[in-house]
Amino acid sequence: MPQPENPVQLAVIGAPHGTRGEVRVKTFTGDPLALGEYGLLYDQTGRSYEIMEIREAKTVVVVRFKGVNDRNAAEKLNGTALFISREQLPEELDEDEFYHADLIGLEVTDLEGAVIGRVTGIYDFGGGDLVELSTPGRKPYLIPFTQSAVPDIDMKGGRLTVDPVAAGLVADDDTSDEPGSPGNPGRGKDGGQRDKGRDRREPK
Repeated sequence: MPQPENPVQLAVIGAPHGTRGEVRVKTFTGDPLALGEYGLLYDQTGRSYEIMEIREAKTVVVVRFKGVNDRNAAEKLNGTALFISREQLPEELDEDEFYHADLIGLEVTDLEGAVIGRVTGIYDFGGGDLVELSTPGRKPYLIPFTQSAVPDIDMKGGRLTVDPVAAGLVADDDTSDEPGSPGNPGRGKDGGQRDKGRDRREPK
């Protein structure tokens, strides 16, 4: 079976748990147990995975997939990313809530409308969401996904507006157009602190 169109990653399989074929799974859903509510999941080759049992275990969930009945079979799944189709996600979102998949590819402009680059990734390393901004001829920048750093997102227009100072791309007293150090939100107005009201939507 082919991989879903517009795939959205919901989880990644980790190490085996016990000897019955169960595996640890890191989920990217707001409610980890909601992973079991999406029906069939797919890997990058198009192979389908049906969840038979799921339970929480500290920072992960423990899952038993149909047809995976022993530790050897479970070990072969370690590192497998699991996807669903974008069309399976709810369309009704609250204001200032967005799916990662919808943000990737948006054009990025500054407050004056000048094009800076494009969104090429969204990451969370534990301190809040970060937007990866790629510009021609430069290494990607990581900027905080906060209201001050990203004051406007126009999904219909395909554009994300960035405040270069709040995003840490330039210092407060920097009058040049040269971006500052990538991924250095401490140079911004709010020190890179996460603002309420600007968050990605977690699939439920």
